[in-house]
Amino acid sequence: MRTPDYRVSKTRSRLRRRSSEAAALPLSRSPLMATFPFISAWETFLECPQPSEMKQRTFGRRFDMSSEAPSEGSPVSLGALSMDRWMASLPSGLWDIPLWNLAIPGSHNAITYCLDMNNRSPIDLKQPDMLQRLDKYMKPIIRPFVYKWAITQECCVKEQLDCGVRYCDLRIAHRPNDNSSDLYFYHGVYTTVTVETVLKEIRTWLDAHPKEIVVLSFSHFQGLNQELHTLLISTIKSVFNSKLCPKTDAVTLRSLWSSGYQAIVSYEHNLANCHTALWSHIPYWWANKCKAEALIEEFERRKQHGRPGGFFVTGINLTEDLKYICSHPTESLKDMVMSTYPTLLGWVREQKPGSGADSLNIIAADFVTESEFIPTVIALNENLLSRST
Repeated sequence: MRTPDYRVSKTRSRLRRRSSEAAALPLSRSPLMATFPFISAWETFLECPQPSEMKQRTFGRRFDMSSEAPSEGSPVSLGALSMDRWMASLPSGLWDIPLWNLAIPGSHNAITYCLDMNNRSPIDLKQPDMLQRLDKYMKPIIRPFVYKWAITQECCVKEQLDCGVRYCDLRIAHRPNDNSSDLYFYHGVYTTVTVETVLKEIRTWLDAHPKEIVVLSFSHFQGLNQELHTLLISTIKSVFNSKLCPKTDAVTLRSLWSSGYQAIVSYEHNLANCHTALWSHIPYWWANKCKAEALIEEFERRKQHGRPGGFFVTGINLTEDLKYICSHPTESLKDMVMSTYPTLLGWVREQKPGSGADSLNIIAADFVTESEFIPTVIALNENLLSRST
């Protein structure tokens, strides 16, 4: 019998092979840059990507969500479906499988494409005190660093949905010293758009795609008191109304379509227990690693203990630490992520959805529209079809 140590060892060997094949992004650094990264950062200030420049930089082929759907009966991969309505296009053999047994692509920190870089937006209060003080007195130096490492998605929520995203990680906050009741998203700094604006954009998109289902995960709730929670829940209900799927023991595409439900909302707060329209928190596997090989080994260990019941997320998003940032002063989170995508996608292709102990459900990532991540995840559902035939 092959032991867990054997499987981990085999996985480690496979990762070494992939890592050697993955193309690394070229970097040129002088000894001064390596020794004094913050001096280097000041010298390269003009090289830091600004909001208008971010979308012009390309690291991989953005998937074309407008591609024609395959003709009926043609043996085409599920990853070749039209991404803006891939759920509606799935074969009938998948219509009665619980959604938590399907492979669903997700967006980690989905609303970081509109972070507010103006002076009016402080560093969020969960960041280290030292970073908050540096930002207060050295904003021209610190903000470019924060911006480059806080953005995890570059496309707006509509574009993400068009590209196939069906799970959104939504981190909610109320700005400090803000007398209004407006709520925002945050990751390092706060967004320019409000929560209500984004929810209405999602509702409009759902109206135009009546057979697509989205899972919206509300969490963190920085700075929210009871009154703001009540306001947020009221906004969720009023925006999605009859499209909200109440908590139930099983949800399938067929059952959701027949009921007209399109939005499953999880709410990481005990108030979710008081509302039938709100699902409890969806577990999120987070490896907290800055290298793809270490992240994958962590997930392989977790899989040996079995998947959670119901919905759960495997986040293949890498996490940079201060050491990595200081040793790569001219890079950004996107540089780090895109250089590791070949290894990460190689691992994703080996995964299987379903009810098995080692199966995966929602797989979330950064910069999801800039690679083959989304069609790769959707194509995993072919494993479920092969089992049913």
